[in-house]
Amino acid sequence: MIILGLDPGLAKTGWGIIEASGNRLRHVAHGTVKTRPADALADRLVQLYVGLETIMAAHACSGAAIEEVFVNVNPQSTLKLGQARGVVMLAAGRAGLPIAEYATRLVKKAIVGTGAADKAQVHAMVERLLPGVKVTGEDAADALAVAITHAHLGATTRLQGAA
Repeated sequence: MIILGLDPGLAKTGWGIIEASGNRLRHVAHGTVKTRPADALADRLVQLYVGLETIMAAHACSGAAIEEVFVNVNPQSTLKLGQARGVVMLAAGRAGLPIAEYATRLVKKAIVGTGAADKAQVHAMVERLLPGVKVTGEDAADALAVAITHAHLGATTRLQGAA
């Protein structure tokens, strides 16, 4: 199973692709789709969509895992993040990928062992779980963490369904 993990953001959306085969994980690719802050919101959302569309066209993903939005102190920031997340979900949906959503605390708990882990801890554990991979960017590390979480939780769900 090829899993696309996504960490939505308007300025930067992290993405990471892994291959999961049983307990084995293999890094495929990762990166960040960036938008230009000086551009109009609509143009930034189009940049995000086109960037993700290009990534999905280059990789034969079988599913997408997306980090859920958390509420910021600033309502405007939360609204923009929600719009970016909508575009991320649209891009995955238009690519025909089944979409799973995971809360940030669940991803941190699945990767590090505690829902209160910081970004550095998540980044370090992602590199430990994908040996030999040097992850560039915390957004990409978060996206890979979401993909790994989906691989582990999806495998557990499939095993429970088989029992």
